[in-house]
Amino acid sequence: MSRIWDFFQAQILGMKWLNDAVGNGLTALGIDVGGRLGGSLQFFIYDSIKIVMLLLSLIFVISYIQSYFPPERTREILGKVKGLKGNFAGAVLGTLTPFCSCSSVPLFIGFTKAGLPAGVTFSFLISSPFIDLAALIVLIGIFGPEIAIAYLVVGILLAVVGGSLIERMHMEDQIEEFARPDPVVTGGEGCACATISDSMSRKDRASYSWDQTKDTFRRVFVYILIGVGVGAIIHNWIPTDVIQSVLGQQNPFSVILATLLGVPIYADIFGTIPIAEALYAKGIGAGTILAFMMAVTATSIPSVMLLRSVMKKRLLAIFLLIVVIGIIIIGYIFNFVVWM
Repeated sequence: MSRIWDFFQAQILGMKWLNDAVGNGLTALGIDVGGRLGGSLQFFIYDSIKIVMLLLSLIFVISYIQSYFPPERTREILGKVKGLKGNFAGAVLGTLTPFCSCSSVPLFIGFTKAGLPAGVTFSFLISSPFIDLAALIVLIGIFGPEIAIAYLVVGILLAVVGGSLIERMHMEDQIEEFARPDPVVTGGEGCACATISDSMSRKDRASYSWDQTKDTFRRVFVYILIGVGVGAIIHNWIPTDVIQSVLGQQNPFSVILATLLGVPIYADIFGTIPIAEALYAKGIGAGTILAFMMAVTATSIPSVMLLRSVMKKRLLAIFLLIVVIGIIIIGYIFNFVVWM
């Protein structure tokens, strides 16, 4: 069984055959894949094709499944639970039923207008950008199930704790007036997510899934290329000892540096995966890598700007502070556990 899994992870999810094919093709063209330039070119071509192939196939399948879970159903589920159970439900649903970025804030507004507890809505809001099912499968193919599952678990944990803290602060007055309890709940205007309904036919669901696939591809393709390019530079041009001196275990501030480096970067999780892959190959601690990925996906500038339209400055600052500190703590804990 272990051999079957190793084969599936390496050849199906990891597409090692593609890496060999790209290397053989470049070698046939007279390019030395053992050198920096040739190695970078191989890394760039292989990783770009691999992530795009996985992205297109997985997003279509997962979007088809998620077409059975419209935002209204998610709101209905979250409205039935309270307290820590509610926060946990919000975090899990934010992970299992991610919606496209154009509707994440409108959906958050829908939750607040519906009068759902602040802890539930913020747990959902924190967990939603961290990871989705397609990204989880890609992470398994690159890092193995241990790292991928750890990323999922710490994302949910941070969402539950963050939502609980915000709820205990009773800062409902820090949500803008227009987003406070109201019977009207809306999806994202002009967003494919708003078209989901229980009455969709199989053809409609397939059409929706294809639209989601195209929309996701358009949004993340540039970031995939940028991420793969940065990963290729890290992988083949920056010496291991330099990377280790900055982000290695011997630097006590490595997790903080990785988090602060990720905060201002605007990228989808698919754009961070190749960078994380290159750092992992350089021996950087898993906690440091997870901190970087979480910071990038949770604190992008456009997301912060959208959140500012819903939250007042004080709540937004506390929200970001909780997320950033939580990421740093989780990074150190995970590094320590792996080291032990």
